Amino acid sequence: MSSIATALPDCLRSVERPGDFCVGGLREIFTPTIDVEGVGRIAFPLPEAQAERLVAVAEAAPHGRGEETVLDRDVRRTWQIDPRRTQIGGRSWETTLAELVTDAARGLGVEEPVAAEFYKLLVYDTGSFFLSHRDTEKTPGMFATLVIVLPSAHRGGELVVRHLGREVMFDLHPEEPSQIGFAAFYADCLHEVRPVITGHRLILVYNLRFLGKRRSLRAPDYRAVEAHVADLLRGWAGAEDEPDKLIVPLEHAYTPAELSFDALKGADAGVATVLIEAAAAAECDLHLVLVSIEESGSAVHTGNYRRRRWDRDDDGDEEFEVAEVFDRSLTLSAWRRPDGGEIGFHDFPFDEEELCPPDAFEDLRPDEQHFHEATGNEGASFDRTYRRAGLVLWPRARRLAVLNQAGLGATLPYLEDLANRWESSDTEIRSQLWREADELSRNMLRSWSRETWRREDDTDAGRMLDLQVRLGNAARIDEFFAELSANGHYAASDNEAIVRAAALLPRPRATDLLVEIVRRNTATHLGACADLLMRCVAASDSIGDAAKIGAALIDVLPGDPAKRTKLDPWMRPASVRPGFVVDLLTATSKIDAGLATRAIEHLLAWPRTYTPDAVLVPAALAFAKRAESMAWPAIGRLREAALDHLRGRIALPLEAPRDWSRTNRLKCRCDDCRALGAFLIDPHQQQWRLRAAQNRRTHVEESVRNAVCDLDLATERRGSPHTLIATKNQASYERRAKQRRQDLEHVSALGG
Repeated sequence: MSSIATALPDCLRSVERPGDFCVGGLREIFTPTIDVEGVGRIAFPLPEAQAERLVAVAEAAPHGRGEETVLDRDVRRTWQIDPRRTQIGGRSWETTLAELVTDAARGLGVEEPVAAEFYKLLVYDTGSFFLSHRDTEKTPGMFATLVIVLPSAHRGGELVVRHLGREVMFDLHPEEPSQIGFAAFYADCLHEVRPVITGHRLILVYNLRFLGKRRSLRAPDYRAVEAHVADLLRGWAGAEDEPDKLIVPLEHAYTPAELSFDALKGADAGVATVLIEAAAAAECDLHLVLVSIEESGSAVHTGNYRRRRWDRDDDGDEEFEVAEVFDRSLTLSAWRRPDGGEIGFHDFPFDEEELCPPDAFEDLRPDEQHFHEATGNEGASFDRTYRRAGLVLWPRARRLAVLNQAGLGATLPYLEDLANRWESSDTEIRSQLWREADELSRNMLRSWSRETWRREDDTDAGRMLDLQVRLGNAARIDEFFAELSANGHYAASDNEAIVRAAALLPRPRATDLLVEIVRRNTATHLGACADLLMRCVAASDSIGDAAKIGAALIDVLPGDPAKRTKLDPWMRPASVRPGFVVDLLTATSKIDAGLATRAIEHLLAWPRTYTPDAVLVPAALAFAKRAESMAWPAIGRLREAALDHLRGRIALPLEAPRDWSRTNRLKCRCDDCRALGAFLIDPHQQQWRLRAAQNRRTHVEESVRNAVCDLDLATERRGSPHTLIATKNQASYERRAKQRRQDLEHVSALGG
């Protein structure tokens, strides 16, 4: 068990209390009605004319200096309106304010009942500001200040709150009538309002106080815990036997829509506050995620039939219970950064050893659980999901290893970005970017799937090789060829990139690797390997010995179909197509006439593998259109073999049937099929009828189709049972006549 996975939770339990020193944001509400003496009811967004009237009836706001209250326009330039001249109401305002106060208090780590006392209405016009200061206790039990920014068009006026070296800026600019901005902070925190640049800023200020016994409460001080956690994280970052990342599950439930550092509740907010600071000090990255575990498997019946549903009853009884877990998926999703931004990860795997603590998901009730009745040959089954929010950490030094866990969907774009930056950077950081790209490439190759089966649209291998070419990383190219391409992880779409990449290797090494690629993959990728040879010939000036590659390909060409190479169970033997022959003979003829002779002799030796009609004749016809190939001896040999085959078939007699006798190819010996067979060879009968039940008629129809008899079938649907009518035709003769015409055309095209 990881030591950090147990030590970190123990340390976080010592957090003084949950919450942070400030909280805020924008919120949709039912806007209150606000009436100001001398102005009337305020409209929202605040009109310019009404804002000027508010300033006209307001007075300059003072500020505290020690025990005094002074008016100093160099420290505070703000207008205030006495609460006795302001009436705030609206049907939903009390409820809205109570909810806002409760949420603000929780964000500050306060679970006790809290009241909000309206203090002042403030107006900031252009140029207004308030320098850094602390609020004084204005009422018994006060511990914090709540400011509500009302809808108005303005720029500037940001609220900045500072505490123990941390700084948070609230840039609240609600302009919709149904929206407000709010911020709450402990009274002992330094805060300032930056100058308003344009427009007017209208603020409601409330004092937050405890409803019960008065007590002193200051902003939380997590410095001791942060230092301890930072030391733990530094030790973890330097250890080799610890997991690359850690996951700290949180207590409260959050949906993906509400998941953010600002929305964390209670103890979760306190833990996040500590980890944000400690992670930064220990050079670790921190993210907020949804942690999900999905399970499925078999279920058994419990014998409880009281309800007609297959999941958990309200009282905890079940009709089914879990028997065995077959599949288990552990993923991280909905990634968020502390600054509120998103990260480009999708579903991201994790291991249970990375949980802090490791038993974090034990004894939890699933968020979703469904049981399914037995169907057919399958027994009862279940699927269920556990979800919790969590904080994920990793040392920045291991960032690339962690990124690699996200899979090629994340690492290939990141590697491409590194290559772009490397190509466009100056010399000072080029080496750093290259080393980062090399490290990521090494991690990617280490975890790259070794499966030999590939989707047809899988271009990941080609993208990876092209990125190594751009980076000039011959070592990773060599590694990719040796460990992947030459071991069956190969597809035709890789060829273009393989040839480009091979040009970066020493010629002898490139030759050896390309030889191994064709040796390993010809049985399943025949056409692709011939295409690769063609590309090697075209690039022979920059890559390995094409003659050795061609010889290796000929050595492993399929021959006797009864002695096929044993393949992996999910792989199929390569299909032989005319294009393969064209590529093979073109490439070998350009390399060496003797090599091409070896190739054509192998093809002609196995006519069941390289069939004349499907492979050799179409290939010969393709060469007939290419003048350059006429001088190649191997092509002449192919042409003669094709002509011999065509002439032999043309020489066979071809005559239309003289009577109604047809060949009986039926294999079935049932009474109906035997009767039909006798009809087929009868020279005088043209039509045969079978009045019988549907199953007998269907059987005869299938026998005719399987045997390809010269018969047209129809069903006469008069009477019962219906009648199957078989009428003789000349299909076999017509097929041979069509073949004869085609053979003559091909002989002519081949110059025979």
